[in-house]
Amino acid sequence: MVPDARVLPFGADAVAVGAARAGDERVRRRRRTTPLIQGPAAAEHASAEPAASASEPPAAEHEDRRARLRREAEDVGHRLAEELREAPTPNEVEEYLARSLAFLRRRLTGDYTIDDFGFDAELTDSVLLGLLRPLYRRWFRVEVRGIENIPRTGSALVVANHSGTVALDSLMTLVAVHDEHPAHRHLRMLGADLVFATPFIGELARKTGSTLAANADAERLLSRGELVGVWPEGFKGVGKHFSERYRLQRFGRGGFVSAALRTGAPIVPCSIVGAEEIYPILATMPTLARLLGLPYVPVTPTFPWLGPLGLVPLPTKWLIEFSEPVATDEYPEGAADDPMLVFDLTDQVRETIQQTLYSLLVQRRSVFF
Repeated sequence: MVPDARVLPFGADAVAVGAARAGDERVRRRRRTTPLIQGPAAAEHASAEPAASASEPPAAEHEDRRARLRREAEDVGHRLAEELREAPTPNEVEEYLARSLAFLRRRLTGDYTIDDFGFDAELTDSVLLGLLRPLYRRWFRVEVRGIENIPRTGSALVVANHSGTVALDSLMTLVAVHDEHPAHRHLRMLGADLVFATPFIGELARKTGSTLAANADAERLLSRGELVGVWPEGFKGVGKHFSERYRLQRFGRGGFVSAALRTGAPIVPCSIVGAEEIYPILATMPTLARLLGLPYVPVTPTFPWLGPLGLVPLPTKWLIEFSEPVATDEYPEGAADDPMLVFDLTDQVRETIQQTLYSLLVQRRSVFF
């Protein structure tokens, strides 16, 4: 069987056939690009179905993507500008070296002063606070609220919750008060006997202005107009298990309230969130603690399993809030000897800290961010 023959046009017929084929191709293209619905109905159809193909995003999505990229670029630019502004200039480096050499000269010649508690203000400002600031700003990223509740001058007693296995919360509060307060005040911390009985740690604590947690020392400091910090939970708070986190322990017998009443110093409740998770205590080793003469030896997710690496605190996000002060100068003389009044004020301060902790925990989005 012979297949169908094809007729090849010549001359004018060839031109006509080529034109017809080209016209058919244009029609097919027009059909692919031109909507079948014309007039007002076409507008409604176009609004109901986007004209862009599935493989090509619509113009609005392109604009959103450009805006997002523009914002990200601006954020990167702002961060770079901040880092450049924070970078020390040659003049600042020269001034820093000059201050450092002058500091060393004064230390070597003994041209500095300390008070009768052993507080060395120059050493604290120049060295000790500088060593703590990277931990405060970069590792824990401490956020401070209510710093205006600490008076600019005069005495005040800061009362805070205590936790963290290692008492880093007191050191972070020390930095927060000095760096965030407009007057850059020093917090004179009251510590346990064990702190001052430990070699090197005791001397260092004295240099930062700390002293023994006794009513006599607290009253002396407050009567001088100093800012004093106390953590009434003591080792019960620092060494509590992770399952009891952010639940305040007993505040002792209210000795800090008696000191405030006798000197008329306001009491500023302080709530710290974030310290509970830096070394989560899962269990303790009481036998080893007795042998070492320590209040407890903790078992955490990293210690003692990782050895020295287990001593590195977890980088939790910290919030420190100073609540409104509780006035004590309105009470009559001898109020410090009234046990019921002391108990009521102690319970009031404790309840303020506990409720503020609950509020901060609700506001904190994540333990680490």
